[in-house]
Amino acid sequence: MEGLYTSIFTDIVVIFLLSVFLLLALYRIRIPSVVGFLLTGIIVGPAGFGLIHNQDSIDFFAEFGVIFLLFTIGLEFSINHILKSRQFVLIGGAVQVFSTILLTSAFMKLAGLDLSHAIFVGMLVSLSSTAIVMKVLSDRQEVSSPHGKAALGILIFQDLIVIPMMMITPILGGDTADSPSVLKLLAGGILIIIVVFVSSRYVIPYLLHYAARLRNREMFLFIVVGTCLLIAYLTSEIGLSMALGAFLAGLIISESEYSTHAMYNIIPFRDIFAAFFFISIGMIFDISYLLSHPVEVIALVIIIITVKYGTGTLAAIASGLPARSSVLTGISLSQIGEFSFILATTGVTAGILVSDQYQLFLDVSVVTMGLAPLLISLSTRISPRLAAPLTRIVPNHVIITEKETVEMKDHIIIVGFGLNGTNVAKSARAAGVPYRIIEMNPDTVRKERKKGESIQYGDAAQPDVLMKAGIEHARVLVVVVNDPFATQQTVRIAREINPGVYIIVRTRFMGEVATLVDLGADEVIPEEFETSIEIFTRILNRYLIPEDEIERLVQEIRAGGYQMLRSISTTPATFDDLRELVPDIDMRSIRIMESSQWTGKNLAESQLRSRFHVSVVAIRRGNRMIINPGGEEVIRGSDILMIIGRPDEIRMAFPPCGADQGGSETGSGLECSDQ
Repeated sequence: MEGLYTSIFTDIVVIFLLSVFLLLALYRIRIPSVVGFLLTGIIVGPAGFGLIHNQDSIDFFAEFGVIFLLFTIGLEFSINHILKSRQFVLIGGAVQVFSTILLTSAFMKLAGLDLSHAIFVGMLVSLSSTAIVMKVLSDRQEVSSPHGKAALGILIFQDLIVIPMMMITPILGGDTADSPSVLKLLAGGILIIIVVFVSSRYVIPYLLHYAARLRNREMFLFIVVGTCLLIAYLTSEIGLSMALGAFLAGLIISESEYSTHAMYNIIPFRDIFAAFFFISIGMIFDISYLLSHPVEVIALVIIIITVKYGTGTLAAIASGLPARSSVLTGISLSQIGEFSFILATTGVTAGILVSDQYQLFLDVSVVTMGLAPLLISLSTRISPRLAAPLTRIVPNHVIITEKETVEMKDHIIIVGFGLNGTNVAKSARAAGVPYRIIEMNPDTVRKERKKGESIQYGDAAQPDVLMKAGIEHARVLVVVVNDPFATQQTVRIAREINPGVYIIVRTRFMGEVATLVDLGADEVIPEEFETSIEIFTRILNRYLIPEDEIERLVQEIRAGGYQMLRSISTTPATFDDLRELVPDIDMRSIRIMESSQWTGKNLAESQLRSRFHVSVVAIRRGNRMIINPGGEEVIRGSDILMIIGRPDEIRMAFPPCGADQGGSETGSGLECSDQ
């Protein structure tokens, strides 16, 4: 037994060391970490150097990886969120899955398979990798973009439709003896729905509230993890996948107000075990099979990526997205997913897939998953060319009413109607400035048009959409969307059409500022550095720096393209430029106790300034604030003194709790200073 544990431990050490090396190497060339984990599995697996001696243990950890991945996805996207994205989940998901099954089945039938086997292969191909797509989109900050939302909705539909797929697999295999198991799946599915509903409404919120009220971190963590594992176990007992149960468990907790805290607790487990999942996928890749059947594997990879790109794009168009976003969605979904492996295992058991077919499926699937991060990374570059033919048949905008076709001049065009876009529109309305909105969410457009907003549906990265909004005569263009590539395209096109328009862009990261300025943006507001400025402004206020000095500094930072803050983040020595504005002083608030040595003395008698070189700049007495108190002001018990001075001198006059009261004549009676 000790030898077994040593072997498992050695395998884990090998995996971690190799993963770290590959991740560091791939990070330098900007290849996603998922590819690094897949390569790790290929290298250490039996088809590589055979460094792993206990693959069963790795598969065990990998199963937990899938469980926690799907659990966190369920946590992030509640049932209400799914209902809000119903056009992507119901329409987009159905179109993508069933069109993929239809096309793949037809191709497999032509290749010589019987209908049942062809349909089963179609089901395998129809599923995409939720883990890879969401990981890459999250790293690229594109989850909240239109194509990110569409991809997520379609992936949710795929994850849910695995249930009926697993139900009909024994039937496709011709195993009539398994008919009772189908009834068991149906009954179990109904039971799981009841458990999910009751747990999300009554049981789990009560338990989490109880644990939170007791401030018991261990109890809270065990309730969260226990819910995940229990629902996963129940689904496995009725013949469904544990990963699907974990997703349902995430949905249960997502309905409570503690979902964010639950996510915070589960992330460390997810990241570690998810790595094992991707490594285990790499380990099943058989290089020798690829080398012996290169044409067959490569041809199927190309066909599958092409088919899935086409069906994913079609699904996004059916959901109401314009051409370019639909193309991005199709590229994101053009791989085979982790649930396909689970479904394939069921197919092997049912006798649908034989050994060679299963290995061919594994190799083709791993190749598509390995290519997925690279294709998604390239998608923003190739999407304009792929979308160009579609723009002739897919409308980029809605028809503007006759009232709205009245030509505007000197108006504002707002691209994106999220929180920032809404606030810009409110400000323009209050100031009496005409504006027009471009938004890509069809539900938002429909709702706001009913309210009378001048809003049109469309992709602002397309010239005709901007032309419909009157870009030629606009005075200001405000771009506030979560799609970096669309933002760049919008700025470039707008500047070409109207060289005089004033373009203001909100972006998330400082690295995008230079590109947007080069494309023609007049002002670029990066969220990460505006947050830094706000924090730094409050710090300077704390150090009592004059307001005009703070404002001047902020203006200099913005006028210089945030160069000062960028220098601070990379070269700490440049912070010396600010030291003249931040002298070595501190400000503290001290509550005076009734028994304090200062109680009953006026400020002149206390000699705080002459003895300790600290000054009392204000006294708070109940609800009254005494600013700049004179020397005759008497210190009373329960007063709160606002003290300014050097930190060491403040500590001498008012030592913190537990410190030697060296600055006191009596050494007692001082309240602790508020830190």
